[in-house]
Amino acid sequence: MTSTSDVTTADPEPVRRPRNDVRRNLAALLGAAKTVFATSGVKAPAKQITDLAGVGVGTLYRHFPRRSDLIVAVLQHEIDDCITAAGTLQATLEPFAALQAWVDRLIQLVATKQGLAEALHSADPAYDGLPDAILDALEPALGGILDRGTASGSIRSDVTAREILVAVALLCQSVPGEDSGLNERIVRLFVDGLR
Repeated sequence: MTSTSDVTTADPEPVRRPRNDVRRNLAALLGAAKTVFATSGVKAPAKQITDLAGVGVGTLYRHFPRRSDLIVAVLQHEIDDCITAAGTLQATLEPFAALQAWVDRLIQLVATKQGLAEALHSADPAYDGLPDAILDALEPALGGILDRGTASGSIRSDVTAREILVAVALLCQSVPGEDSGLNERIVRLFVDGLR
């Protein structure tokens, strides 16, 4: 029989944090991809992204082996920013102004990614369930703004966060022959109707 003092236990592997240059490259790639997706669409050449990020194409593919990996990472980063912004806006603005500012932030997430809707609704399994996951992630953030607004009487109470999210996504779809400014104006008219 062995006593517990005779049993050696292995120290757990220390959690390795990415090196500073790896974190820097990753942040540069995400920022560059966000910019390029807004100007050239999600199908833009990889070299356009890496040139803007100041890294090689190999670095891009090391972090994001498939285009869908990069698209999902950019979306996740922006979703996280939207969620954080909801809390900040609630703390600093009146409820209706917070709603307007947050929806403006959402427009930037949805409307400026040329080809994003097409990619998300393609048959690529990398995007399976992603549209619903985006709604599920953003719903509580917007819900907090709405709850505060309905309690103060500045936002109507007969609309849900999910309805607003779906409406904004639909209103941000590109219209042939029109610039994205049209979408933004239409969304702002919609939001004004939530008073």
